Amino acid sequence: MRRRPLTEAFSQAVSYLFTLQSLSYLTLGTGIGLLFGAIPGLGGTTALALLIPMTFGMEPDSAIVLVGGIMGGVPFGGSLSAILLNTPGAAPNAATCFDGYPLARQGKAGTAIGAAATASALGGLIGVGVMLAVIPIAKAIVLLFGPPEFFMLAVLGLSAIAVSTGGKLIRGLISGGFGLMFAFVGFDDVGGGLRYTAGIEYLWDGVQLVPALIGLFAIAEMIKLLTVGGSVATIGGPAIIDRVLDGVKSVFSNLTTLLRGSAIGSFIGAVPGVGGTVASFLSYTFTRQISREPETFGQGNIQGIIASEAANNAKDGGSLIPTLAFGIPGSAEMAVFLGVLVLHGLEPGPRLLLEHENVIYGLIMALSLACVLASAVGLVLARFLVLVTRTDVQYLAPIVISVALIGAYALQSSLGDVVAAMVFGVIGYFMVR
Repeated sequence: MRRRPLTEAFSQAVSYLFTLQSLSYLTLGTGIGLLFGAIPGLGGTTALALLIPMTFGMEPDSAIVLVGGIMGGVPFGGSLSAILLNTPGAAPNAATCFDGYPLARQGKAGTAIGAAATASALGGLIGVGVMLAVIPIAKAIVLLFGPPEFFMLAVLGLSAIAVSTGGKLIRGLISGGFGLMFAFVGFDDVGGGLRYTAGIEYLWDGVQLVPALIGLFAIAEMIKLLTVGGSVATIGGPAIIDRVLDGVKSVFSNLTTLLRGSAIGSFIGAVPGVGGTVASFLSYTFTRQISREPETFGQGNIQGIIASEAANNAKDGGSLIPTLAFGIPGSAEMAVFLGVLVLHGLEPGPRLLLEHENVIYGLIMALSLACVLASAVGLVLARFLVLVTRTDVQYLAPIVISVALIGAYALQSSLGDVVAAMVFGVIGYFMVR
């Protein structure tokens, strides 16, 4: 089949995307992504899985625009709950909690939201740009990674998490060791047996990551706040809009941090199976290590938010490289996205790049616009969102715990996930103490 000129495919994608119908789908997808990202336990994978039936009767171009909006909105949605409630909407947003939540406690939630929104938008745009530049040489890069490289990346991710604990390296390594112990629970793929399940059928598949995160962050923090009383923000002030603008300006005054985080996110995202959690933690840790004031990280350093959010959004562009070029999903979210492509007769691989360039460009532009739109919505709503940090914890905690447990249940419709979230909530509270 004759390959069409790139300008023709690009112009066709532009002419379709900037229509009322496509922009409506993009706005809907971005709104859904923000909502699913902000609710702990849901995230992009759940959003895409639940919305696949909605795309049955849609044209492929429309379905791609809707999906692109969802993927662009989820990362920033997760950062909102991470900043306001110390509750990451998805696992990659956990690194944002380290400095975002302390800023919210100081009454500077607007600053944190402004920085997260700007870093998310710019990081997403940079990640998409990297994808466009790397696709021609992507195959050689992806095939360089084998089992030894994946093992070293896993060790690097664990080390990054341990080092990011703010000078408490031994505690971080001990926590990482407990994490590895929990990872041993379940079916052994090599030996074929069950390990440490205590006869509980739920544990056959191992300890699930999302319920554990919901418990360790959301429920543990709410228990802590209930014992203390008051509200999330211990210090308040009226200049909310000014602080949002301060957060936006801080990103441009830390461009090196933004570019470095975006580069790390794009690279890690392109490696199949690693995911955004490693990308955001690695970016955060690297930024902290080279900082002149590493002791300020974990206390409300704005660079921590910029680094983690830039990497988190840039990883989507990177993960599209193996997904589109070779049909190898870079993350769980991309695995579901593969199902959307196949459902609409778009077979991932080199032929997709040759025969459906307009669809690819449509996805790229939809993802870029969704990142910008999601951030714009966050900036506009910042005045109202920060009110969450002023709410008395006696009213806030029951709502957050209920939503968190609903999110844990909705992930797999399993009561075991709810119990796991509650157990890890108690464990997390005692770890904080």
